[in-house]
Amino acid sequence: MHDHIVVGMDIGTTKVCAVVAESDSLGNINVLGVGIAESDGLNRGVVVNIDKTVASVQKAISAAERAADVEVQNVIVGIAGDHIQSFQSRGVITIANRDHLITEKDVKRLIEDTAHVAMPADREILHIIPQEFIVDGQDGVLDPVGMNGVRLEANVHIITGLVSAAKNIYRCIEKAGYQVTDVVLEPLASSFSVLHTDEKEVGVALIDIGGGTTDVAIFEDRTIRHTAVIAVAGNNVTEDIRKGLGVMRDHAEQLKCQFGCAMVDLTDNQNQIRIPGLGGRQEKTISSSTLAQIIQPRLEEILEIAAIEIRRSGYGKHLSAGAVLTGGGSLIPGTQELANEILGLETRVGFPTKRGSGLWKEVSDPKFATGIGLVLYGLSPKIKNSVTQEGSIRGLPGATDASGKGGGSWEKIVGRMKSWFDEL
Repeated sequence: MHDHIVVGMDIGTTKVCAVVAESDSLGNINVLGVGIAESDGLNRGVVVNIDKTVASVQKAISAAERAADVEVQNVIVGIAGDHIQSFQSRGVITIANRDHLITEKDVKRLIEDTAHVAMPADREILHIIPQEFIVDGQDGVLDPVGMNGVRLEANVHIITGLVSAAKNIYRCIEKAGYQVTDVVLEPLASSFSVLHTDEKEVGVALIDIGGGTTDVAIFEDRTIRHTAVIAVAGNNVTEDIRKGLGVMRDHAEQLKCQFGCAMVDLTDNQNQIRIPGLGGRQEKTISSSTLAQIIQPRLEEILEIAAIEIRRSGYGKHLSAGAVLTGGGSLIPGTQELANEILGLETRVGFPTKRGSGLWKEVSDPKFATGIGLVLYGLSPKIKNSVTQEGSIRGLPGATDASGKGGGSWEKIVGRMKSWFDEL
């Protein structure tokens, strides 16, 4: 593969999606191939069955390879799940050189200092995202390199996840025959594809309603301020329909996608939906408002929990750009109107904002937000730099070979995990 071709791998609870894309010298994105496979090896974003997940990964990448006519070797993979936690931290160092000029090496040393936080043995740092730098008490500094100072401080946003969850994702990718180059938090990846720069600057909440989890990310001043993962999402809506109407799960999903509506007030009672009977029983007929009465309470619950997370972040009054809904769950008609009501914020449905060529039209959909975000991350050094700063993070408990030299592919992967994002 060429260096400018990247593969984004969105391993979700309901689907596994692989996107192969390249960029030209002008930074334009060309989507070469897309592959989708059903996923039944995950529960709420976490791998629970290695073999089923491996089969889904192989199926999705094979389809993308055929469409793109390339051989995939490395992938950038997303990570999610309700095990994700985030918190704020602060670090401080002194500038020891003679002229007190702050260099990139000093910034790297400072980021290393912020990583020295007490954490349980089963958790590992995924991202360290600088919020602001403080030089000799002067806050609000975005890039301190080149400034003079004696004392350099930083407020950072640290995102952590379970080591076992990350290792299981690595194991699935490796067993499928590929290598992981980077791991990206999925709500971060979605933000790269559906949020505008001006929205991130004035304040916006991203709510990604997936199959197993709903991801919340809050941005202000062009940086992420709060992240949360909610273990209630689209699968819960499908399950409610299955139990409420007494149908098979596949049919419940079909009813949700074809006839579902998020608000009873937006439905037409005259619109009748036929439901086949189980076990030879006669088919039933329900109105679209009956279906909406099942869907609306669950979507209200999802949005109310998201509203709680927004208030808990402390940035609820700073979201001048409102909220952006994305993910497959946002495609249910009426979700935007319901979100306006529940969140009390101006809301829009987030489609990939950047325009591209090739199969771009096929992936310009909220359900591909994470996959597109992963390839944008891989193709744009600017996006990479906005997420992390270089600095050494301690490796996995029990990891032995940090260099990744010699040995098999698993040693290389462990070495890669020790660096977590090009050595954060």
